[in-house]
Amino acid sequence: MGKYALLKNPENLAEAQSGKLAEIAREDKRLHSACLPKEDLRGVFKPPDGAAAAEKPDRWLSRACRSWTKEIKELSKRARRRREAIARAVELGVSNARVEAVNNKVELTVRMGCGFRDIDNLIALAMLRCSNLPIKLPGRA
Repeated sequence: MGKYALLKNPENLAEAQSGKLAEIAREDKRLHSACLPKEDLRGVFKPPDGAAAAEKPDRWLSRACRSWTKEIKELSKRARRRREAIARAVELGVSNARVEAVNNKVELTVRMGCGFRDIDNLIALAMLRCSNLPIKLPGRA
């Protein structure tokens, strides 16, 4: 149960999971302090609240670069290189979820179409699957 208490959003925790998280905070300070940057990063991508939205990535980066966790330090280095793009994404409230969904559909189509002799047929099927065209099959309503 402790694993799920650490992975879930704090607002989605069940009562028992909230208790487990409080227990982890008391008994395993190292584990709890490793999870704090993750929760702070969630706050960076919350909907912007005016001028403070541009400061959120900077605040997270300043705390993350001082983290003792190797993974958080590496992430902060990568994020620092893309700081402007992250700030714009936070301000505009955009994500790449739609692109990832289409990519998933294309990859699934490629796996299904392993017997195609012609690449054009595979491309046509991928384009058809990713479009919203209604297809009427003969003999079906």
